[in-house]
Amino acid sequence: MGVLRVILTILFVIDCIALTVVVLMQEGKQQGLGSIAGAADSYWGKNKGRSMEGGLVRATTIMAVLFFVFAIILNLNF
Repeated sequence: MGVLRVILTILFVIDCIALTVVVLMQEGKQQGLGSIAGAADSYWGKNKGRSMEGGLVRATTIMAVLFFVFAIILNLNF
């Protein structure tokens, strides 16, 4: 079981680093005062699913789920 724990720990560290990088690559969601007057693009107006920003959001979600799964598995006493 020691080898499995080492492999999971290495994958956990890689996931932590990748999650940090992906979160820092994303643009801010704050539009400033322009959003009050409606000058900012709405979320549904853009094609978020196929853009780079949409890919980063999807990658963040997947890596966050993996982060919690690895954290729970590594916290178990096996």
